[in-house]
Amino acid sequence: MKKQDIIFGIVLISIFLPFILWREAYDFIFDPVSGMNARYPLLTAFVKFAILATMGELLGIRIQTGKYFKKNFGILPHAVVWGFLGVFIKIAFDIFAHGTIGFSSSVLGIENAGEVLAGPMSWNKVLIAFLISLFLNTMFAPVFMTIHKITDIHISMLNGSLRSLITPIPVGQIITTMNWKVQWDFVFKKTIPLFWIPAQTINFLFPEQFRILNAAILGIILGVILAIANLKK
Repeated sequence: MKKQDIIFGIVLISIFLPFILWREAYDFIFDPVSGMNARYPLLTAFVKFAILATMGELLGIRIQTGKYFKKNFGILPHAVVWGFLGVFIKIAFDIFAHGTIGFSSSVLGIENAGEVLAGPMSWNKVLIAFLISLFLNTMFAPVFMTIHKITDIHISMLNGSLRSLITPIPVGQIITTMNWKVQWDFVFKKTIPLFWIPAQTINFLFPEQFRILNAAILGIILGVILAIANLKK
C-alpha cells in the first residue's frame, strides 16, 4: 500500500464517518422528512454521484495503472457529468419505482404495493424490488450506459479539459465509432443481468432515502470489478 492509497482511504472514510459518529449529521442528510435527501433530492443526487462515482473511476484507474490520476482524464469534467447523470438516475428511480408499484397493484394484484415495498421484509416486497430493478435495467440502463460512454469519449477527445463541458458533443461521430461489440457483449449482456439487476434489487429493499447513495457506492464496486477484469484480460 502506497501513500496515495492511504490518502484515498482517509478521504473516502472521512466522507462517511460523520454520519456514523454523529446523529445530527445523519439526520441532516437522511432524515426522511427534514433531511437534505427529502428536501433537495436532485441536488443531493448530483453531489453524491459527482463525488463517489468519480472516486470510483479514480480507483479503477489506480487498479489498472498503479496511479489515481492519468494524463488528460479530466477529474472535474467527469465529476460534473457524473453529477448530472446522478440527477437522471434519481428521476429514473422515482419513475420506475412508482410505475412498478402501480403495475404490481393493478396487474399482479398486490394490494397496497407501495406500503409493501416500504414495509417489513416479505416475498411480495422482494418481488416488487426485483421488478423495479428489472424494468429499470432493461429499459433505462442501456440508454444511460450509452450516454455515459459517449460523454467519456467526448471528454477524452478534448484531453480532459473544461472545454468539454461547454463544447457540443459530436454524438453522430462518436456513436458510429464506438466499440459496440464490447458495449453489447459485455456492458449490456453481462453487467446488467449479472450485476446491476441483482444489486439494484437489493438496493430497492432499502428505505428510499438511501437508494441513491447505495447506487453511487455500487458504481464504485462495479468500477473495481471492471478494472480487475481489464487486468485479467
